[in-house]
Amino acid sequence: MDSRRKFTVVVLGSGGVGKSALVVKFVCGKFVDKYDPTIEDFYQKEVSFAGLPKILRILDTAGTSQFSSLHDLYIKNGDGFLIVYNLANRQSFNDIRNMRETILRVKGLPSSGFVPLVLVGTKSDLFKESDDKSSILRDPINLANEWLCPHIETSARNNIGVEDAFLELLSQVSIFSFTIFVLHICLKYLHIELRVRLKYYHYR
Repeated sequence: MDSRRKFTVVVLGSGGVGKSALVVKFVCGKFVDKYDPTIEDFYQKEVSFAGLPKILRILDTAGTSQFSSLHDLYIKNGDGFLIVYNLANRQSFNDIRNMRETILRVKGLPSSGFVPLVLVGTKSDLFKESDDKSSILRDPINLANEWLCPHIETSARNNIGVEDAFLELLSQVSIFSFTIFVLHICLKYLHIELRVRLKYYHYR
């Protein structure tokens, strides 16, 4: 019996922001420079987390404006989400501003609900020395704070932050799954305790 826990990671963002480059760098260790529009690609990688083997099933999706009818299905089946934008492209950030609300809606959660996700800025290697980095990152960091999630800068070309993004998400997913498990056990115990008490009072 395979004891390795499997998690599905969904990578969302506009076309051309570097989602595939990010995923391929993490899974295969190579940098893909050419942009080839993705419809849907599945990858799988085994990683060690807290000393235990985990299997990440990674879904690299099309851009947010492409094949939108498929996105609800992707989101429904996802355990955690990387929401990706290009640090050098302001519009790509604007495109993902409402992504968390979309995820919560599809999963039937309230606006105050929690879902494991990481906001990922790609192509940090395109920053110039003359760029005002703090100004560029101000809105993304504010959005991450609003979403109560990490913000990670990455460069698939230079292998910066790539592994951090996936492992940070895995950490969130693992903690969230464990919390749900504990709550389930507690509720089950309370249900049994309530039945015992009701039975006791019934026969008094």
